[in-house]
Amino acid sequence: MNSMHQVRSTQSSATAEIALPARHRPKRKRDRAGKQQALLQAALRLFAEKGYEATTTREIAASAGCAEGLIHRYFNGKSGLLPALVEQRVSEEVGELSQEVRPAPTLQEEVLQLVGWEVERMWQNRDFLRVFIRGAIVDPAAANVMEQVVLSLRSKAILERLRRYPSCAKLSDDELEALAESVGMLGFVFGFMRPLVLGQDRLFAKEMAARISRLLVRAL
Repeated sequence: MNSMHQVRSTQSSATAEIALPARHRPKRKRDRAGKQQALLQAALRLFAEKGYEATTTREIAASAGCAEGLIHRYFNGKSGLLPALVEQRVSEEVGELSQEVRPAPTLQEEVLQLVGWEVERMWQNRDFLRVFIRGAIVDPAAANVMEQVVLSLRSKAILERLRRYPSCAKLSDDELEALAESVGMLGFVFGFMRPLVLGQDRLFAKEMAARISRLLVRAL
C-alpha cells in the first residue's frame, strides 16, 4: 500500500514538474514580446538621435534595460532591427487604415482620401523615415525591406480597397497596381520629401497632393 502511495506521489510530482513549464510558457512569451518591443523602441530613439551607423548594440541594450545578446537572438544583430522596425510600423498602419478610414462612396473620393491619409501618415512618421532612409542607404537589407514590406504590404492594402469599386473593373491588374502605388508615392513625396527635405510649406504640399490626385482620378 505504501509502495503504491509512493508511486502515485512520484507520478503526481512528475506531472506537476511537466505542467509547471507549460503554465509559465505564456509569461515567457509575454516577457519575450516585451523585451523585443523595448529593444525596438530604444533602437528607434537612438537611431534618430545618433544615426544608424553610430549607434551600437550595447547602447541599445542598455537603453532598453536588456542583455545585449538578446539583440542577436531576436534580430540577428543591429542589421535586423531596421527591418523589424519597418515591418512593425507598416503592419500597424495597415491595420489602422482599415479601422480608421471608412471606404468612400466613389472611387474618385476614395483615392483622394487615401492620398490625404498617406500624406498625413508620412508627416507623422518623419522621424522614423529619416532613420530608415539613412539606414537603407548603408544597409542593403533595409533597402530590401522597402520593396518587400512598404511597397508590397502597404500597396496591397490600398489595392484591395480600390478593387471594391466597379470603376476599377475596366482597369487591368497592372493599371490597378500602378494606381495603388501612385497613392503611396504621392503620400511620400508631399508628406515627407517636399515639406521636410525641400522645406516646402506643409499645407501647400498637402494641397498640391490633392490637386494631382484630382487630375489622376479624372481619367478613371
